[in-house]
Amino acid sequence: MRVNHINEGRIYQVLKAQHTQHGRGGATIQVELRDVDTGNKTTERFRTDEAIERVFVEEKSFTFLYHEGDSVMLMEPTTFEQLEVPKEMFGKAAAYLKDDMSVTVQYYDGRPMSASVPQRVTCTVVEAQPNTKGLTAAPQYKRVVLDNGLTVLNVGVLTSKLYQFDLLCSTLVEAGDEIVINTTDDSYMTRAKE
Repeated sequence: MRVNHINEGRIYQVLKAQHTQHGRGGATIQVELRDVDTGNKTTERFRTDEAIERVFVEEKSFTFLYHEGDSVMLMEPTTFEQLEVPKEMFGKAAAYLKDDMSVTVQYYDGRPMSASVPQRVTCTVVEAQPNTKGLTAAPQYKRVVLDNGLTVLNVGVLTSKLYQFDLLCSTLVEAGDEIVINTTDDSYMTRAKE
């Protein structure tokens, strides 16, 4: 598809981008796009010399209140005005939403088009496998369950009913510990400071 074919007056949000070089051929960028109006996702490839018009958005901070079904209720902290947005606007990061969390909503032309959680989120470990002794020659990982229902498996995969995350977790983490997770790449960062 040509660039003009997908951009015919429509606004797309880039969800993922991957740059690839094909042998002697030119480099391409494969992007996963979401149509802001319809929510439909598509994957496109562009040559690196193709120009795409960038849309500038306004960002506003909101406080997460609660979610009900497929909707999320947010509150503007200064005016206390409430805003209802679809949960899919947060994508896989919706699993990290907690009460009174500060979130960012991106607006284009007065309409909310995407939302995001903070880059670093603290989660509590509610269940952890016991440590295994004597197996220190290879890296060790263990299964832990977080307070938001996400599970870190011993092979380093964080799963939920809706989404799947890659996450490596230390064997030193025990039930009751708080860990910090990077929400941009869903990686275990460190144990939270007390």
